[in-house]
Amino acid sequence: MKKLLIIILLLLLTACSNSNPAQTTKSTVQEPTQASVTPSPAQEKPKIIINPNGKTVQERIRVPEGFERIAAENNSFGQYLRALPVKPDGTKIQLYNGEVTEKDVHVAVLDIDVGNRDLQQCADAVMRLRAEYLYSQGLYKRIHFNLTNGFNADYWKWMNGNRIVVKGNNTYWVKNANYSKEYSSFRKYLDVVFAYAGTLSLSQEMKKEPVENMQIGDVFLKGATPGHAVIVLDMAENKKTGEKIFLTAQSYMPAQSIHILKNPENEALSPWYSTNFGSSLKTPEWNFNQNQLMRFEN
Repeated sequence: MKKLLIIILLLLLTACSNSNPAQTTKSTVQEPTQASVTPSPAQEKPKIIINPNGKTVQERIRVPEGFERIAAENNSFGQYLRALPVKPDGTKIQLYNGEVTEKDVHVAVLDIDVGNRDLQQCADAVMRLRAEYLYSQGLYKRIHFNLTNGFNADYWKWMNGNRIVVKGNNTYWVKNANYSKEYSSFRKYLDVVFAYAGTLSLSQEMKKEPVENMQIGDVFLKGATPGHAVIVLDMAENKKTGEKIFLTAQSYMPAQSIHILKNPENEALSPWYSTNFGSSLKTPEWNFNQNQLMRFEN
């Protein structure tokens, strides 16, 4: 009986040592998971968001699937911005001197003149859009901007024939013109503002807003030398998820066409940006922090 037990044990040990080595090797090789072969969102083919035949911001830039534009009140700044005209699809960015830049940062160019001097740069483009809106509504008394030295350049005074004189650190008004609210005079006023104001002065007359409270017309603004500014041109929302997205527009240095920016971080969503961008908003030519969103107070 004892011999029989020993024989059985020997047979069992032999069977374990002769297990299939190929089967053992295969069990240690992992098959690729489904996630490892699925393309990332950045690799997916972008949805068709640009309508080449659109004549305005709202017509040119479609919203992504699942989103709808946020309502804007009649005659509001938001409604004005999304109704701005755009130049034909494919238009390149033009500098103030007529030269064309080949940089690839935009999806559309606003149909707004640049002027023929190196004035309408980043903060100036923001002030231009704000002033043009107020002028279009006849809200002349609300058009005013602080120059870098703190002087209040009030369009109402300009309209009544006063002109700004700058001598060194001294700035003052001199009445040497007739009353006029003609557009040509308004543009001359803006050129004076552009010459003596910038991101630093603009940041001192705007108030900060949390990103979750973003509205059309808000501005991402770095008030410094150098600084930069881009304006929120339009917004949309996914009602199911609550996610909000927005468009940005800018001018740059030297003075150039105001253009709608691409989103360099998300090709599938571009030119829209999600408000869930994290700690840093990365635009083609400048990065902003979350705490740099600002709003005009009046």
